[in-house]
Amino acid sequence: MAVSAAVEQQENSFKAGPSSRPFSGFERLVAWRYLRSRRKEASISVIAGFSLIGIMLGVAALIIVMAVMNGFRAELFKQILGFNGHVVVQPIDSPLNDYAELAKKFSAVPGVTMALPLVEGETLASGRGGSGTGALVRGIRAEDLTKLKSVSDHIISGDMVGFASGQGVLVGSRLAQQLGLTVGDQITLTAPDGDVTPFGVNPRVKAYTISGLFQVGMSEYDSSVVFMPLEEAQLFFNVQGIVEKIELFITNPDDVDELRPKIEEAAGRQIFLTDWRQVNATFFSALQVERNTMFMILTLIVLVAALNIISGLIMLVKDKGTDIAILRTMGATSGAIMRIFFMTGAAIGVVGTLAGVILGVVVCLNIESIRQFFSWISGTVIFNPEVYFLSKLPAQMNVSETVSVIVMALTLSFLATIFPAWRASRLDPVQALRYE
Repeated sequence: MAVSAAVEQQENSFKAGPSSRPFSGFERLVAWRYLRSRRKEASISVIAGFSLIGIMLGVAALIIVMAVMNGFRAELFKQILGFNGHVVVQPIDSPLNDYAELAKKFSAVPGVTMALPLVEGETLASGRGGSGTGALVRGIRAEDLTKLKSVSDHIISGDMVGFASGQGVLVGSRLAQQLGLTVGDQITLTAPDGDVTPFGVNPRVKAYTISGLFQVGMSEYDSSVVFMPLEEAQLFFNVQGIVEKIELFITNPDDVDELRPKIEEAAGRQIFLTDWRQVNATFFSALQVERNTMFMILTLIVLVAALNIISGLIMLVKDKGTDIAILRTMGATSGAIMRIFFMTGAAIGVVGTLAGVILGVVVCLNIESIRQFFSWISGTVIFNPEVYFLSKLPAQMNVSETVSVIVMALTLSFLATIFPAWRASRLDPVQALRYE
């Protein structure tokens, strides 16, 4: 009874003192003392350290993965839409034999930057050693290929002189490497749809001189595409005077729906339009699903680290039972005790989050150098371009996503401290000091 009266008296005196303000210097000092490592509480400090490291790694992993996924999507978006048209025009009623006139009409539509008539066909490409692989031949006019900067600005060997004169072809660098070819060599193309004879269909086989090698940075194109002059492609595929499609490049790919009526009006005939969203819907949807899944998995890492904060604080509360009772008898309120332990746990979350953000930003800014270093250490190719389609590992940080990761980590850390802090505030000083 006397102890209870003393506790109440000390609480009243504490409430009147200057140190009773929420988050006062006294409360911050006690919280900091509880975070410091001592011999007696070494195990608690170790748990707190592991919690901090867990939050740091979780936040850093989230930032790095989100940045890499964003960069991966942006780079693929740029490569795919820089190489292929945003809108594909195909005929319905009759072949595109007036493609030159149609290309001029489409180019005059506001928002359309280029209109490229194309002839495409699958072939078997072979080199000097007889090795062969599948190749996609794209017949295009020389002036149109010059406008296609994703190719014309990335010719790594040779030039477009032979192509412009109609005597040569442009070959992807990886395709040429697979066939053991270089500029000036002959590449043999075999088309399955050849001439019809009484003995069947003879495949069409013809050799072309390689005038240049291009490298757009996306292995799917660098390892399979051959650019051929349009007239020569029409002869090779036996489609003289016509093209299969006209690819349109527009200023803003997101304005496809607004430009559809204008393109159909400019055509003056029945046409079938396919935009880039329809062509790449499966690919980008799968990429978005993978991105969301990675976010959920890595969020669990931060959650586990936050749970470690709970276990560490509960052990700290049990170890500091006597200290809490003494503070209560000296006048500390239950709210002050709760705030002390809240600050103790929150400090771990805040420091871990800030360290994770710094680590994540540093890694994102040097992601390609880090990839090359680990590839050199392990002796293997990490993120093989043949698998991931890109010649280098991109990373593009998004401010809103980074802020959301920070807010999520801090929220989980703060929530994790509430229960242990509440238990500390509910500790009865009489029961804690009874056996002391």
